[in-house]
Amino acid sequence: MSHIVSVRTEIRDAHALRAACQRLGLPQPAAGKTRLFSGEVEGVAVQLPGWQYPVVADLASGQLQYDNFGGRWGNQTELNALIQAYAVEKARIEARKAGHVCTEQTLPNGSIKLVIQVAGGAV
Repeated sequence: MSHIVSVRTEIRDAHALRAACQRLGLPQPAAGKTRLFSGEVEGVAVQLPGWQYPVVADLASGQLQYDNFGGRWGNQTELNALIQAYAVEKARIEARKAGHVCTEQTLPNGSIKLVIQVAGGAV
């Protein structure tokens, strides 16, 4: 039996965030204080391609902070790709922890289909 799941992603796992950056060919995230246009924030910073300021993840709250000035300082598509890559990597990590096999397929519309093999079938 298969299930379709919608995911609201919160960035809380530093390991999954590093894996997402590696997947996208981004520099590895850096923890600490980061200067954004609106001020200084603390968290794990990721520099996205073409973005004037990094995206900063507060791993405790799962929230992202960034200044992209309505797309003028950074294309939202790049942030969406990071969030998608994080969700995929986090799901893969959790599936492996549970002893499941995870396969992945990129669909024509850019979404990613994950199939997690559980003993006795697929989820």
